[in-house]
Amino acid sequence: MNEEERWSRIVSLDEELFKGGVILSEWCSFIVRESDLAFVHGANLASILTAVSGIETYLRSEYGEKGRSGLFELIDGAPIADALRSDLHKLRKYRNKWVHVNDPWDDQRLLDTLDESEKELEEMALFAARALRRTIYENQWV
Repeated sequence: MNEEERWSRIVSLDEELFKGGVILSEWCSFIVRESDLAFVHGANLASILTAVSGIETYLRSEYGEKGRSGLFELIDGAPIADALRSDLHKLRKYRNKWVHVNDPWDDQRLLDTLDESEKELEEMALFAARALRRTIYENQWV
C-alpha cells in the first residue's frame, strides 16, 4: 500500500467505527496521531508499538486505578466486549514478541524470512489500527 491508500484505510476505519463522540486525554490523542503517522508512512512495527501504547493510555485513563497496573491487568479489568478483549490480548502478545526478545543474536530466522515478517507486520499494523480505534471508540456518546 502507498501512503494515500494507508490514509484511506485510516479514514475508512474512522467512518466505520466512529458513530458519536468521545473524549480522550491529550496524551491519548497525541499517541493515536503518532500511531496513524507511523502506519501511513509504512513504519509498521512503530505503528503497532504506538497503537498498543495508545490502547494502554486509553484503558488507564478510563478504567485504571492510580498506581501500577500492567497492560494485561488493564485489558482484563476493563468493562469491554469479550471480542475486543481477546483482540487486545492477541495484539499485546504480538507486541511482546517484538519488544521482549530473549536472545537478540538469535536472528537467523528473521533474516531468512524477512519478506514474511514484513508482510506479517503490515497485516498486524492494520489489525493494531483497528484495535486502537475499537478501543478508543468503545464508549461513544451521541
